[in-house]
Amino acid sequence: MREKIREKIREKITILLPAYNEEASFPLIHDCMNKVIKDNPGYDWEFLLVNDGSTDNTLQQMIRLHREDPHFNYIDLSRNYGKEIAMMAGFDYAKGDALIIMDADMQHPIDVIPEMIHWWNEGYDDVYAERRQSNEGWLKRKTSQWYYRLLQHTTKVPIQKNTGDFRLLDRSCIEALKQMRETERNTKGMYSWIGFRKKGIYYDQKERVAGASKWSTSALINLAMNGIMSYTTAPLRIATFTGFVVSIVAFIYLIYILITTMIYGDPVAGYPTIMVTMLFLGGMILLGMGILGEYIGRIFNEVKGRPGYFINSYNGERNTINRI
Repeated sequence: MREKIREKIREKITILLPAYNEEASFPLIHDCMNKVIKDNPGYDWEFLLVNDGSTDNTLQQMIRLHREDPHFNYIDLSRNYGKEIAMMAGFDYAKGDALIIMDADMQHPIDVIPEMIHWWNEGYDDVYAERRQSNEGWLKRKTSQWYYRLLQHTTKVPIQKNTGDFRLLDRSCIEALKQMRETERNTKGMYSWIGFRKKGIYYDQKERVAGASKWSTSALINLAMNGIMSYTTAPLRIATFTGFVVSIVAFIYLIYILITTMIYGDPVAGYPTIMVTMLFLGGMILLGMGILGEYIGRIFNEVKGRPGYFINSYNGERNTINRI
């Protein structure tokens, strides 16, 4: 397979590590990356650090690693854009024939990297890691399961469940992702959308040993909304279907009122009936407008055609031009 074709070439593999306020994780990052080099000597390794507008000493730690070890390169973004855009910048600047995406907190275990490389050499382009179990709370686990189940039933793209950004991507996948320049990004869906030959493996997530999670509830909700609205128009269809059903029910209720009033002479309960009907229909209208507004807002952000990000420097070079 791919291994036989490339046996005379020393391939480069990039490990992409987006970081936001991960100053405390850098001793562990350094130790883990050195172990990756030691355990996988047949490859040329690049460790690409992306500073996503950190407010602590994350950038200074990146600069130190780059000066001490040429395997480490870093991108300093001009502000905090979020992990999705930080990964986008990493795709643009990665030099490897393959790219492995990992969290800077090192909760992704490096001991599965040899297995990823094995399946890559067997011809797979996207080797994604699926968690055997999660260390998160019951509510977060359940909402995550419901979210992925919803995506799988409403999109035409096969979405892998219990998977995140921890995966190995061949250069063909990286080049495909680089062409997708939208700023309202849900990269987990993009991995599925681009296709290519995929292989799933399993891993056990490690406990965080330094720092704290940067994912707030609002950030997770926003990511979930992007995932739903980036790959399906199901919410719009649900709103349309609901409006149709409400109209049918309202018409039937109108017939009922006419019959009871004209034939049986029953008085119409005017004020309560009108208020309940107005509140219900008003709520449905606002819901439909909200769903429509979410899609229009994403269109508004995309049609401006702004670059996904700007950088302060790449390895300290401030004249580097964004690769857009």
